[in-house]
Amino acid sequence: MSGTVRGISEDMDRQIAQAVFDEDAISSTSVGMSDLSDEILLCILRHVPVCDLVRNVSNVCHKLHTLCRDKTLLTNVSLSEEYLADDLLVRHILKRLANHVQSLSLNGCYWLAGSTMELLARCRGVTHLDVTGCRLTSLRLSRLLSSLSLLRSLAFDVTPGFSSAQLSSEAVDSLSRLSELRQTLLTPSYGVVPCCAQLRNVVKCVSASCRLMLQFDISDVTREGIGVCCQLMMGQSSVPHYQQLEEFTARLAPGEVNQTLLLLYLAVFSVHVPKRLRVFLVSIPGPNPAHWPAAPSLAQSLGQRGDLEALQLPRSWLDSLSLKRALEGNSPKHLSFSRCPALWPQVFQSLLEGGVRDATQLTSLNLSGINKVLYSECRSVEDQLVPATMSRLAAGCSNVKQLNLMHTHYHHESSPGLGGETHLCASLAKLAHLRLLTLPACALSDGLNTHQITTNHTSPSPLFLGLKKPPRLGIQNYKPDSESSLSGDSTSGLALLLAGCPFLETLEVIGPGFVSALPRLEPCTRASVEPRGMCVWARGVGDAHLAALAALTELRRLTLAGLPGVLRGTGLVQLTRQCKDLQVLSLANMGSLKTMNYSPALLDTLKQCTQLRELRLEQPYLNASASFFEALSCCSRLQRLCLISRGGAFDPSAVETFVERCRHVVMCHMFTGGTLVACRTLQKVLLDRFSNDRPALSVVIYPLQHEDLTSVIRDIPLTLLDRITLFQSHVAQPPHLSPL
Repeated sequence: MSGTVRGISEDMDRQIAQAVFDEDAISSTSVGMSDLSDEILLCILRHVPVCDLVRNVSNVCHKLHTLCRDKTLLTNVSLSEEYLADDLLVRHILKRLANHVQSLSLNGCYWLAGSTMELLARCRGVTHLDVTGCRLTSLRLSRLLSSLSLLRSLAFDVTPGFSSAQLSSEAVDSLSRLSELRQTLLTPSYGVVPCCAQLRNVVKCVSASCRLMLQFDISDVTREGIGVCCQLMMGQSSVPHYQQLEEFTARLAPGEVNQTLLLLYLAVFSVHVPKRLRVFLVSIPGPNPAHWPAAPSLAQSLGQRGDLEALQLPRSWLDSLSLKRALEGNSPKHLSFSRCPALWPQVFQSLLEGGVRDATQLTSLNLSGINKVLYSECRSVEDQLVPATMSRLAAGCSNVKQLNLMHTHYHHESSPGLGGETHLCASLAKLAHLRLLTLPACALSDGLNTHQITTNHTSPSPLFLGLKKPPRLGIQNYKPDSESSLSGDSTSGLALLLAGCPFLETLEVIGPGFVSALPRLEPCTRASVEPRGMCVWARGVGDAHLAALAALTELRRLTLAGLPGVLRGTGLVQLTRQCKDLQVLSLANMGSLKTMNYSPALLDTLKQCTQLRELRLEQPYLNASASFFEALSCCSRLQRLCLISRGGAFDPSAVETFVERCRHVVMCHMFTGGTLVACRTLQKVLLDRFSNDRPALSVVIYPLQHEDLTSVIRDIPLTLLDRITLFQSHVAQPPHLSPL
């Protein structure tokens, strides 16, 4: 036995000596990229954008020129967000890739000319095409579809003036073979749905699951002030039928026209529910979605088959009994019950007491506003998130990756130690797979902040009113490395969450009274959210809590809104110092709304965000001075900037210098308190100077309080308009489906 052990030991010694020798030999010789195998190089080149492959990498050497033509690199091509790709470059790429590409996405390429779109007809092997946001008329679409006989998936915009009558017979034949359709409706129309026979025929789909994804973005009033109605649709093509439909998704912008149009699309569901339907997602903003009588029968049908994957319905479409029938026996992956307080008991009963077949399959859960009731001082424990209940939820739904608890409440002093849990964050910490989290600000608080209560609730005697000068609140001067202001706030609950979920990539912390001055998909929340500051627990979340978030080193997207307890912003500086890879930052209504106390800290924060791609700042009195834009220039990779400040000001020369320095900036949207003349002048200067080098440049500078703001926003490309409103639920689409 000892001889065997000795032999193994000697063999290991020889292997170690050989490994050391090989390492020395490698270090003594020069190994270049050309010495790597083709397989390794192809793995590297897969991460290079196609524009760089065609324009730069292929010209380096003969070997890379050959590899850049490999089919594995050219089969799936995406030009989405390639903002520096002008018409000339895109035409060159399309000519080079015409015989190779099978999946092509130009989603959001709003700057490309219509003539460039016509070159897509050369890519005859394309099976998946996304031209959402591109300039495409009915005739151009007809010519394009006539050449793409292999097309199986299409995404495009239905713009005003679209007519299916202009589609040729060859185009209709191509549409009849589609198994996936995504339409963005900018005008009342059925689009090409009636032509998609694959969605309605009894013949089985052999290529892929049948999907219909709709985005309704129609204004109730035209630019000329004329009301829009959907009655003319009844005279168009027949009402769509969806015999073979498996996935139905609809996302609505605000407006009655959008809701009316959706009900026309769903008219056939009241007669027949597709037998293969397993995904049904409908998102309607506002507190009062139009009633849909067929919802109960749909829920019953979904529950009978046992293959439901995703469900999202407006609150007026479901009751507790229907929800129970829909979930019973299923193993859903995505569930959304946003603003459905009446379903609160049934949701947890289904998820915790065996109402679903396998709760571990759930990966995305939206409970935004599910326990939301009108605020009162006598709010009961039942109206709040309970740690014991959330702990059971975390144990049963252990694989949840996306969780939205926005517009809910948790008051730590109201529920200490229930079920063995001392804090809500301790319960959430059990979700080890969590990557995206949206929380109300009060969920981070360990209890009432005594200083905040004293400051906000003590009132002097009437005898001294007008006779005594009010005391000034003691906000110390900002010092970059000072931590004295962080010692008074307890973050023990938050520390539990950070320890249990260290790999969070997206985090949103939103105060209960926050309402954006420039909402998009949730403008109706103005009438439903609680007044700012009524939740005193949220006021206890301050700089110490922001500093604690520095433990989330994997953080990529961060939203902080409606946090009056943030006084100097020192926690924000410490956060960005550790989170080096932060790419999206959204800050709104931090600290006092009358004065912006965290301006110095904001400048230090921006200087550290070297990887930032998107920045959105909303503060009533934001001063976009020369020092602000100088600090912002340190964000050399910044692409999109949006400033919203009703009483703010800006330095025109500083803005121009900033856009010149940050060459990747293609979106500069500023809604401030300046004059109309000053805003228009700066907008024209930026467009005239930089449009030639940046074909996708979008500059909108306009007074926030101006009456024509609605029409100005209507001219912004839809893909960029969504970038303005980052304060909304990111848990709106299941991750396994194509986003709208």
